[in-house]
Amino acid sequence: MAASALQSSPSHFEIEYDSASMQSHNPKTRKPREVVGSDGEDGGVFLTWEDLWVTVSNGKSGSRSILQGLTGYARPGEVLAIMGPSGCGKSTLLDALAGRLGSNTSQSGIILVNGHKQALSYGTSAYVTQDDTLITTLTVGEAVYYSALLQLPDSMSKSKKKERADMTIREMGLQDAINTRIGGWGVKGISGGQKRRVSICIEILTHPRLLFLDEPTSGLDSAASYYVMSRIASLDRQHGRTIITSIHQPSSEVFALFDNLCLLSSGRTVYFGPAHAADEFFSSNGFPCPTHQNPSDHFLKTINKDFEEDIEQGFGGKKSKEEAIDILTKAYKSSDNFQQVQTQVSEIYKQDGGALKKRSHASFLNQCLVLTRRSFVNMYRDLGYYWLRLAIYFALTVALGTIFHNVGYSYSSIKVRNTQRVL
Repeated sequence: MAASALQSSPSHFEIEYDSASMQSHNPKTRKPREVVGSDGEDGGVFLTWEDLWVTVSNGKSGSRSILQGLTGYARPGEVLAIMGPSGCGKSTLLDALAGRLGSNTSQSGIILVNGHKQALSYGTSAYVTQDDTLITTLTVGEAVYYSALLQLPDSMSKSKKKERADMTIREMGLQDAINTRIGGWGVKGISGGQKRRVSICIEILTHPRLLFLDEPTSGLDSAASYYVMSRIASLDRQHGRTIITSIHQPSSEVFALFDNLCLLSSGRTVYFGPAHAADEFFSSNGFPCPTHQNPSDHFLKTINKDFEEDIEQGFGGKKSKEEAIDILTKAYKSSDNFQQVQTQVSEIYKQDGGALKKRSHASFLNQCLVLTRRSFVNMYRDLGYYWLRLAIYFALTVALGTIFHNVGYSYSSIKVRNTQRVL
């Protein structure tokens, strides 16, 4: 948890919105205003990528392309959803944009932040992993507060850090569970959806301007998924954050929260553009979404080639999954959406948002003190650290003590002592 806490990035900014757009999250009507300022601190973060390729080494068998020439963008105050079947490259794209690719991968292409080629250092972004890495013995309030002590700079007082932690908990709707332990294996605690929100709380404590989320609804039911995503989507309205999330199969309610959609299949872009226009794109190319069916289910079913099942085309006849993907990929390359994406990327290139500045965190000494205090709290509450060991040591003491009880002090007891010592 400490490592995750130290990887997040503190930075605070605000973007103003029109009063009408604050009342709705409809991607057709909600539009953020332009970034304010040129120092990279007062405005939002524009992230663009052009002709992005990622290949992974397979040892002696050569290399394999995971991402193939992707182009796209993410803007402040908007939620970009990366969707596609398993193995299409969603997490790889997220890791490439966040600068988290492994050593066995190679990357080519252009990734710019506010029109500049720069690394996302501490204070720029936050990354919420798919797996929750939380200390189960801590309460929700303690977990977030300890992370605040670790991540926020020493110039901020403890009262201010406590206030920031409480405010973040309220933002994610966890105020009713603030004194409830997180819990884990064998211990009753908060629900899975609440754990996901705690993980998000820890990463957004420092008001990061760029937020990456890898499968934030993994393992959650539809109701919990919607609640988690609605809280995440509210962050872009309140603080103008740039949010990029990979998601596997959202419900129709969750899908309606997305502003832009990036559909991937086998590392290629099938569609990139407004989420509400994806249905029209599929329909115009012969793959309309059936009535009363979740659009995201239809999109993923059409571009998933893992199962050999033909797709009925609206123009008549059937197409194989490979043919359907080729049709959609070529249609996207020649569509107005692709031209608009290139236009948006070019316009963002021209904007000088300024280089992002690295922010400070707690000093090494304070980090050591906080981690030591948190470790003692964890060990005190965990039966396996102190109390089970104490019981074992007490049992061993009693056993050893009774072995030598009433052995005597005569010469004949020497043989008995040596025999018991060997045993």
